[in-house]
Amino acid sequence: MSNLTRQLPFLLKRTPILSDFIPRHSPAPSTDVQSLKNFIDDYDKILVLTGAGISTESGIPDYRSEDVGLYARTNHRPVQYQEFLKSEKVRQRYWARNYIGWPKFSQTQPNITHYIVQFLESVGKVGCVVTQNVDSLHFKAGSGNVIELHGTAFRVICLKCGKNYDRHKVQEKLIGLNPDLRETSQMIRPDGDVEISQEKVENFKPPFCDHCQGVLKPDITFFGDNVPKERVDKVRQNVTQSDAILVLGSSLSVFSGYRIILQAVEEKKDVAIVNIGPTRADKHAKLKISARCGDILPRIFE
Repeated sequence: MSNLTRQLPFLLKRTPILSDFIPRHSPAPSTDVQSLKNFIDDYDKILVLTGAGISTESGIPDYRSEDVGLYARTNHRPVQYQEFLKSEKVRQRYWARNYIGWPKFSQTQPNITHYIVQFLESVGKVGCVVTQNVDSLHFKAGSGNVIELHGTAFRVICLKCGKNYDRHKVQEKLIGLNPDLRETSQMIRPDGDVEISQEKVENFKPPFCDHCQGVLKPDITFFGDNVPKERVDKVRQNVTQSDAILVLGSSLSVFSGYRIILQAVEEKKDVAIVNIGPTRADKHAKLKISARCGDILPRIFE
């Protein structure tokens, strides 16, 4: 792992910590650093499962963190899938917020955790990355075998004909439809939208499919929706092919992530968890460390 050790000073300088959305925590003790290093050393094909807690250091808030998560700071709740399907007003509001937040969200950069996961993949320690995040930061960091469990905000799909669109192209379409709305925001939410006035929402023109005029939706799994079966099957296959699971930055509150741990336990595979605060799967973990991922991971290479 000496290659990454040489790169660490550059990566740490290149990826500053954005701390606004990181919960209160203490630095990981050296014993935890050694325990995590031993866990990674002991296995040859680790499946890494990541959650919103690794992207908070890139400036994207999570939903549930104490004091700093979206639920703690605001009354906002994410749009439900059935609401999006049934209500034109809900879709108009969603796309207006998403349009304003997109420039900031799409320019977010990976942090040291993403780069370390990519390095562990490049040296053969990590066989697969399953992420619950929709920010595509693992791909930006150079990871190859990534399953985006809940989809990606960088792709848009027509709910009628199934045509796919690049989100950047949809942004260009939205600029053309809403030439007078030039507002931007530095305060984004986990799925990339922001808060804007009701007046601006009411005047906003959402996008439609240029092939069939169908409803467009970001290719992400909304609350109340199901992860596509083929994606679930692909994750299950990769869990079976792995020899251990390493969870980074997830409370595992959502069942689509938690069931990965249940499968690993059923297949008698060891689980390690690094997350600030408790998780739903602590009782199943061989190793649980309450720490910031961007603090403890670089230290395993010291």
